[in-house]
Amino acid sequence: MAGENFSTIVPDTVIPAGPEALSLSDLDPDLDLWAEIDRLRKEKNAVILAHYYQDPEIQDLADFVGDSLDLSRKAANTDADMIVFCGVRFMAEVAKILSPNKTVVLPDVEAGCSLEDSCPPDKFAEFVARHPDHYVVTYINSSARVKALSDVIVTSSNAEHIVRNLPEDKPVLFAPDKHLGAYVQRQTGREMIFWDGTCIVHDLFSERELVKLKARHPDAPVAAHPECHDGILKHADHIGSTRAILDFVTTTPAETVIVATEQHIIHQMRKDAPGKTFLPAPGADGTCNCANCPYMELNTLEKLYLSMLNEAPAVEIDEALRAEAWKPLQRMLDMSPPATSQGKGAKGSKPKAAA
Repeated sequence: MAGENFSTIVPDTVIPAGPEALSLSDLDPDLDLWAEIDRLRKEKNAVILAHYYQDPEIQDLADFVGDSLDLSRKAANTDADMIVFCGVRFMAEVAKILSPNKTVVLPDVEAGCSLEDSCPPDKFAEFVARHPDHYVVTYINSSARVKALSDVIVTSSNAEHIVRNLPEDKPVLFAPDKHLGAYVQRQTGREMIFWDGTCIVHDLFSERELVKLKARHPDAPVAAHPECHDGILKHADHIGSTRAILDFVTTTPAETVIVATEQHIIHQMRKDAPGKTFLPAPGADGTCNCANCPYMELNTLEKLYLSMLNEAPAVEIDEALRAEAWKPLQRMLDMSPPATSQGKGAKGSKPKAAA
């Protein structure tokens, strides 16, 4: 399976639970976790966010389900005192950058990201220093410290638009995802240098096995995330962010769709288009095992409950770093095209914390 030996680098912006905190071994096995989580949600005025790649049971109890940046922006617009981010660390950092006065917790301190881990801030600073004439474009899948070294942040949905609109007299340094960078370069024709990082999920899809799957389902379009390598993207009928993929598969007339991204998003696809069949793109062994993100899978209902109870692991970012990381995020928001889809809340309306 992808990521069996994945790194667990914990940045200094994440504060683990202390020795006095309750742990998994302290939990009553008969505890009604849904009821207790809902109690704490009301008691602590919390909003629960779940990325599309989370386990279905976490998606179903969340106030909002969506892409990482969209979730942080939604949480910032609530009156919640606590943000519980069921995703990975860089997502919780972004939530804290956008909501510095709210408590931000995540269920598992080791829920990282291979892209973030591939790009240590000190090494990235050296990389940027070697290319002083380049405009530094950094994918949101990065640490707060790496964001602070960047000129502009991008997401998979706005990267092409933003790069097209950068000053034409400056070459582009793109980090940390070389596959997303290469896709944007092909679309824009811009001169670019890439940091050598990849997503361990999207990098393991097999072109050979995908071609075999397409042969068995010739009428099924392929929807792929641009974090995939070109061997996958060149067979795709649609390339886009997780939100864009969800929109595509629910609106296409095709009854069967091959999905080349983390397969937990299929839970939302089945809810939005219950009559369709969704096939996860295969790995080298012909199965969909590579399509499970091991970082996302670290989060569980038990850990979600404990993070709310203990108010930890918590994200704490000093104001100087937060301000520097905010600048390229704000530049991204200023340069982004108008939103075409606002996404959907898990319950379809305001979060409980704002009700």
